Amino acid sequence: MDVLDHLTAARLVPVVVLDDAARASALADALVAGGLPVAEVTFRTPAAADAVRAVADHGGVLVGAGTVLTPDQVDQAVAAGAAFVVSPGLSRAVVERCREHGVAFLPGAVTATEVQAALELGLSTVKFFPAATSGGTAAVRALSAPFAGVRFVPTGGIGPDDLAQWLAVPSVAAVGGSWMVPRDRIAAGDFETVRELTARAVALAAR
Repeated sequence: MDVLDHLTAARLVPVVVLDDAARASALADALVAGGLPVAEVTFRTPAAADAVRAVADHGGVLVGAGTVLTPDQVDQAVAAGAAFVVSPGLSRAVVERCREHGVAFLPGAVTATEVQAALELGLSTVKFFPAATSGGTAAVRALSAPFAGVRFVPTGGIGPDDLAQWLAVPSVAAVGGSWMVPRDRIAAGDFETVRELTARAVALAAR
C-alpha cells in the first residue's frame, strides 16, 4: 500500500501545528491511542522540521509535512523523515523536488485550471484548499465530472459537524482537519483531550 492509499484508508489527516518539537512524541502517542496513526505537521513554526523528525522516529505514525512552499522546505521535510508533502497551492518546482526525492505530494487545487495543471504534472490526488470557502462539497462534485480520475483531500474550515457530508463525496479520498489536534491543547500538554477528540473523529469517519 502506497502513502496515498494509506491516507485514503485512514479517511482523516490531522493537520498539526507544533510550536515545540518536544511535544511531538506525546502527540504521536495520542494519535495512535485515538486510532489515527497519521499526521501532517505544518511548516508554520521554527520547530516544524524537528517535530517531523520526532514523529518519524516514533515509528507508529505516517507523518507528512504540510504548508511546504519551496524546494528547500521539501529537502528539510524529507531529511526529517516526511513520507508525504502537502502544499496550499501548486508549484512546479515543489512537484519536481518531491519527484526527485520519490516522496508523495499533495498540491492545493480548487479550480479546474489548477486541477488540470496538476494532472499535466503527473498528479492525480490534490488537496482541495481552502475547502469551506471554495465552494464546499458542491465544488468538488462539480470538478469530479470532468476530472473523473482525480481524488481530493479537502482541508480548511472542516469540522466534526460537516465531516460526513465531505466523506460522502465519492471522489474524496480523505479529509484534512485540525479540530482533533488543537494547537492550544498540544502546547498545554493536554494529550488526553487530543486522544479523545481523535477517537471521536475516527468514530465519525467510520459511520
